[in-house]
Parts: sequence; C-alpha cells; structure tokens
Amino acid sequence: MTATVNERLADAAVGHAVDLSQYANHVVRRVIALLNRSDAELAARLTIALEQLPSTAFTVERLETLLQSVRLLNAAAYDAVGAELTAELRGLAAVESAWQSRTLAATLPARVQAAVGIAAVNAEQVFAAALARPFQGRLLAEWARSIESDRMARIRDAVRQGYVQQETVSDIVRRIRGTRARGYADGLLEIDRRSAEAVVRTAVSHIAGYVRDRAHEANAGVIKAEQWSSTLDTRTSEICRPRDGKLYEPKTHKPMGHSFPWLGGPGRCHWRCRSVSVPITKSFRELGIDADDLPPGERASMDGQVPADQTFAQWLRKQPAARQDEVLGPVRAAMFRAGTPLDSFYDARGRYLTLEELRQR
Repeated sequence: MTATVNERLADAAVGHAVDLSQYANHVVRRVIALLNRSDAELAARLTIALEQLPSTAFTVERLETLLQSVRLLNAAAYDAVGAELTAELRGLAAVESAWQSRTLAATLPARVQAAVGIAAVNAEQVFAAALARPFQGRLLAEWARSIESDRMARIRDAVRQGYVQQETVSDIVRRIRGTRARGYADGLLEIDRRSAEAVVRTAVSHIAGYVRDRAHEANAGVIKAEQWSSTLDTRTSEICRPRDGKLYEPKTHKPMGHSFPWLGGPGRCHWRCRSVSVPITKSFRELGIDADDLPPGERASMDGQVPADQTFAQWLRKQPAARQDEVLGPVRAAMFRAGTPLDSFYDARGRYLTLEELRQR
C-alpha cells in the first residue's frame, strides 16, 4: 500500500532527526577539540603560576594574582567556543529552513501546492530570533559564560585544596587536567567538557526546533497539527514519555485532545532531548479541494489521518542497507539485519556499547 503524505512526512522527520543527531556529534567534536587544545596551554600556564607560589607564601590574594594569565586563557577558550558554535548554528538554521520547505514540496501533491502554496521562512531572521530565546533557562551566550566561570572557580578551588593538603604542583595540575593515560577524562576539566557537550547538543536541537516551529506556523494553511514524536529516544524521558504521539496546534502549541503542555517543545524540553515534532496535514476536503473526482490513490494520500506510531527500530527496518550502515555503522548494521535487537547495542543505562563490548557479550 502506498504511504500517505503524513506517513511520508513522519518517516522524513525521523530520518532528518537522525541526521541532526549526527551533525550534533560533529559540532561536539569541534568544540571539544578547541577545549582540548586550550587545556594543554592552560596546564602549562597553571604550572608556571603555581611554581611562583611556594606553600609558605600562599595567600588567596597572591593566588588570584598569579592565576590571571590562566583566567585570561580560559576566557579566550570559551570566546572561541562561542564563536565556533554560533557559526555552526547559523549554518544549521539555513540548512534546516531549506529542508523544511524542500520536504513539503517533495511530499505534498501538486494540486495542493497550487491551491495553498508552500511558504519558506527567512533563515537569518529565524536564527536571530532563536538566539534571542533562552533554552533551559539561559541564552546561549549566558551558558558559555556560565561554564567559563564555573571552570575557573573549579580550578581555583582545586588549587586552594591542593595547597591545604600540601600537594606538589604536578599533583595539583594532574588532578585538574587529568592523566594522558586516561585521555584526560579523569581530571576536573572533564566536568566542563561534559557540560559543553550538553549545551552543544541542546543548542542544536533548540535552533532546529525553532526553525521547524516557524516553518510549520508559516504553512498553517496546510498543516493542521504537530505531533510530538519520541521515536529516536530508545529510553524516553519522564517529560517526553506521556507526550509521545500527542497533537498540538501549530503556532499556539495548545494541546489537542489532552492536557500535557508543550513546555519548550520537542528537542528543547530537557537536556539532550531528541524528540521532534511531525507535521500533520489537512485532508483534501479540509483544504476545500473536491476529492471525489481524484483518482483513489491520490485521494487516499491526503486523508488527514495521524500516522501509526512506530519505534526507531521499526523505522530503521524500512531503510535501505546503505542508510542502516550510515546510522549504525557497518558492523552493527549487519548484526541488525541478521536479527539482533536494537536494544542489544545499549547497556542498562542507555550507553552505546563499543564493538569490543558487543563481542564480549
């Protein structure tokens, strides 16, 4: 049976969400690389500063003075992160706005497009508006400043603790940065890398979601509802679980037939949210188009019905092998096609298992 327009839009939305998740991975790697390069210089400056402060001469005031070069480097690192992330998000807004228009144009029947038209959104205007809206309570620039100040406070407090405990300079620096043998993941600065990762992933979802909302709003003539879809979340959060599959009005996002509020919307209601909203189009009759004279197949394509729920595994089963390889990697994709359940690729906490861990199972 030929898929309806709403079923095709739902499939496209899930596939695009997978692409956005992979794009977020790319941005995270770029941001973490910037911080890692900064960490090496930060450790060197910290060592130089602390070597000028023997424990017998330690005072808080003296420490603050010596940490000035470290503080400046830390601020510069997060300025670079902010500039890099802003540039990436501006590009994302342009890509996302084009994708929304292109997908509607490729999916809606020609007679619907002729009758209603497809509206595009101005990517730069939408990007500026999204950047001016807080996510998780703060603007993007405020999150960058917050992580920067938290990291500096953590460094300062670790140094103070080290002097109290009479640690050597190398011990203090090692505790802050971590060890090379562990990839520096055992240092205090790892906390800030995880914070930066969370901000990046949520910022990507925030921008993409805001552009998507404006595109759906601009095309309210053909879109009658937005459906909350948590297909990508293998272990759905307490916030998203009751909203999965629920309908909301375009623009106002008022609940339709239920009482669960929109909150920030899919992808923005909590950290690292991977839920998305899927447009539900009107039927031919709801659009004022006489469907009686249409061929049966075309008439059924715009029935206005909400597509059936599907899990991520069900969606992935329908994809060609090349797409499965792209999403899972060749080895996992081959296991998936051979019948290995998707959940087997994760541990009990939802962490993606490495190939070596999978082999040991």
